Amino acid sequence: MERKLMAFERLLNIMDDLRTGCPWDKKQTLESLRYLTIEEVYELSDAILNNDLNEIKKELGDLMLHMVFYAKIGSEKNAFDMADILEGISEKLIYRHPHIYGDVEANDAETVSENWEHLKLKEGRTSVLEGVPNSLPAMVKAYRMQEKVKGVGFDWEKPEQVWEKVQEELGEFHDEVSHAKDKKQMESEFGDVLFSLINYARFLDINPEDALERTNKKFKKRFEYLEKETKAKGKSLHNMSLAEMDVYWEEAKKMD
Repeated sequence: MERKLMAFERLLNIMDDLRTGCPWDKKQTLESLRYLTIEEVYELSDAILNNDLNEIKKELGDLMLHMVFYAKIGSEKNAFDMADILEGISEKLIYRHPHIYGDVEANDAETVSENWEHLKLKEGRTSVLEGVPNSLPAMVKAYRMQEKVKGVGFDWEKPEQVWEKVQEELGEFHDEVSHAKDKKQMESEFGDVLFSLINYARFLDINPEDALERTNKKFKKRFEYLEKETKAKGKSLHNMSLAEMDVYWEEAKKMD
């Protein structure tokens, strides 16, 4: 514990030095750091998907720096400091874990999640969906909203029911494309298809964002192989037929 506290204190002291001595660090604001923090979160996400533990450690360090930076700026504004932040999150965790710090019983993760949502409503939230940020990517937002409403009992009972909904939405989308061809309505029906598929993935304990990102990485790897091999053979993709490209694509698939 002493080593951890010393390491954290060292980072806080370095932040003090940077804020007073470095022209770039002195210039930063809460707003200017925002997009950099978002970038760091995505870099951490990449490292997690790649299961690169050393890279995860580095990215967590970068994120920790950002947390310390925000706390330093907050203290300069006399709004909050690192102690306020840590005390605040500690109090919230104790309050939202009455099965650990109180007399509530919760023997599985699902019960804990349900209790969590009920406690949030007691804190003054008018909707369980208030905790889902508007700026989240649409797929992540859909998944989180579905998880939130599940916490208060608004959910399907079995995966088979959700799959039936997926098929229903696919049928409605296909009908719209085949007959009406109204662009806005097609978009609406396609959104329903995606939302229902995300719901089905949730029932199968598949994170749709992770699944799609892994497919993106797989596609990127295969296509880059296609580009490399065609270039090595003096060919140009622009002058090749799809059948010719598919030969290299199949080779790339065998290397997965």
